[in-house]
This record gives sequence, C-alpha cells and structure tokens, in this order.
Amino acid sequence: MTGTTISTADLDPRRRKALFRAWHRGMREMDLLLGQFADAKIAGMSEADLTTFEILLDAVADRDLLAWFTGEKPIEAAHDTNVWTALVAFHKHDGPIHV
Repeated sequence: MTGTTISTADLDPRRRKALFRAWHRGMREMDLLLGQFADAKIAGMSEADLTTFEILLDAVADRDLLAWFTGEKPIEAAHDTNVWTALVAFHKHDGPIHV
C-alpha cells in the first residue's frame, strides 16, 4: 500500500521518485505527513522547490522531522525553507480533521 491518491502517469521521473520517497519513509506518521503534502503539491512545485523537498527527504531522519512538526525540537536553520513553511501550513488545522 503506497497511500498515494494521485496518478503518477503525468509526472516526470524526478517527481515520481520524490513522491515515492515521501510515501515510503519507514515511519507511518512521516509517510502521511510528507506523502499527503507531496500528493497535493508535487506536480506544481518549481524545480527549486522540488530540489529543496528532495534535500529534506534525503538529509533529515524521520525522528527529527517529527520532532520539528510537533515542536519538540526547533527546525534546523538549513531546512527552514519555503517548502518547510508550506509543509507545516498544509497540515495546520483550525478545526476538527475529517477523514
């Protein structure tokens, strides 16, 4: 089960690879956080934002990402980017979450 809800047919190989990696992290919580964001945003990401997203996928361990999401640890300055801001905003909810 990949979790993704989009077709990869129209995505270039680089975006398909990033989408796959976002959904296959090793920690289900991170699969959901990164994968859902990738489903919604990957097709429209600029090349620069895609590079930043790929760096986040490659360079940061799941436990660190989760600690940043939960506020347990501050985000490292090198990863405090527009992509991170968009990722956090994508998962911010002011009311109940309906599945």
